[in-house]
Amino acid sequence: MPDHDLFMDTPQPATDPATDADSALLSHAQNTPKNAPLAERLRPQSLRDIAGQAHLIGDNAPIAKMVADGAVQSLILWGPPGCGKTTLARLIAQESGLRFRTISAIFSGVADLKKIFEEAKHYYAQGRTTLLFVDEIHRFNKAQQDAFLPHVERGTIILIGATTENPSFSLNSALLSRCPVYVLNRLSTAELDAILTRAETLIERPLPITQEARESLLSMADGDGRFLLNMTQQIDSVTRAESGHDVALLDGLALQAIVQKRAPIYDSNEESHYNLISALHKSVRGSDPDAALYWFCRMLDGGEDPHFLARRITRMAAEDIGLAAPQALQMCISAWQTYERLGSPEGELALAQALVYLATAPKSNAVYTAYKAAMRAAKDSGSLAPPKHILNAPTSMMKNLGYGHGYAYDHDVEDGFSGQDYFPEELGRQNFYAPKGDGFEKDLKARLDHLANLRAKKSGQSGQ
Repeated sequence: MPDHDLFMDTPQPATDPATDADSALLSHAQNTPKNAPLAERLRPQSLRDIAGQAHLIGDNAPIAKMVADGAVQSLILWGPPGCGKTTLARLIAQESGLRFRTISAIFSGVADLKKIFEEAKHYYAQGRTTLLFVDEIHRFNKAQQDAFLPHVERGTIILIGATTENPSFSLNSALLSRCPVYVLNRLSTAELDAILTRAETLIERPLPITQEARESLLSMADGDGRFLLNMTQQIDSVTRAESGHDVALLDGLALQAIVQKRAPIYDSNEESHYNLISALHKSVRGSDPDAALYWFCRMLDGGEDPHFLARRITRMAAEDIGLAAPQALQMCISAWQTYERLGSPEGELALAQALVYLATAPKSNAVYTAYKAAMRAAKDSGSLAPPKHILNAPTSMMKNLGYGHGYAYDHDVEDGFSGQDYFPEELGRQNFYAPKGDGFEKDLKARLDHLANLRAKKSGQSGQ
């Protein structure tokens, strides 16, 4: 759906220029059919009216400067729904005197693009440049994205693409090299509240909701201004239909009976999935159980598969806890099995318990680091054979070749430790595992230090 954008300015004193912007917005709203969506009636009429994007359209900000200098270039707008991508593109065209065309990559194909390119060439020959806004541009495949390149390079069109997905993943490098990416922010609670205040001015009454319900409404919008205005219109319509203007204030529960919370921006195949699992993992590694629980619940609320979370939590036990708390791995496996038996939502509590244990447990990545170092050595050393003294010799020929000769059976030697070398002779002894000395690894470090001293002592004795 096109991304209608919103305003940011709160009402200002009469001497403030922003008052003119308020008046222009309300004048536009009053001249728009009353049956139009509230988000459409309150669309910004100038760049300065757009909410939450001062880093792009404020004084000396890049897009504002681009428009002021008459040097608009092709670009990509990346941001969540309801933050202003469509309206920003429209106002760039309007304030730059450019011809504006818009298409959605969901509903358009190559034939549509060819028609637009031919029109753009016709107008370009007459001295008019076309600004083509492509909503959901990441939906176009690589070949379709490549179709824009010659027209962008020749200046026939100025391309503004909008995407909710990370452009580095969803757009090809050729297009990104010609179109800088500008990131739009989700709207803050204060900006959403300003939008709601202006909507109340337009409908000529405050919403009949308590302060608590108002805060809940802003929270439900989750940074999406268009969604907030759609909910506002729904509340206004229902309460007018039921009781006219004199209606009791709705509390939080009554509000939820009218409107539903906006679905979280989350897709298990897109960037939000990777962002949240990264936040969860790093919260555990940073020993913050509260933050870990928050991100865990954010993912569950977004519809993440608990099996995926169980797998990642178990991975954390091996990667970040390791032998500092060896029981962590078994706890995660038990929590996983509990979820398998109980299902949702009861089984998710077992996963939460394992998660809190991991966050509060002593940390060590010594095994993880040792594993990676050993894997590098294994790949680099090729097919080196083990030393002959640790090879089995089931045949006489193998015995004659020296297999098993000189092997010391550790259980039969003093201290139960022979100190022999088990690495390939060409490689020499390696040290991969270095305990951190925290939790159970403190005992392991003492044990390994003791064995290292014994090895050095036995090695010295064997060399005499």
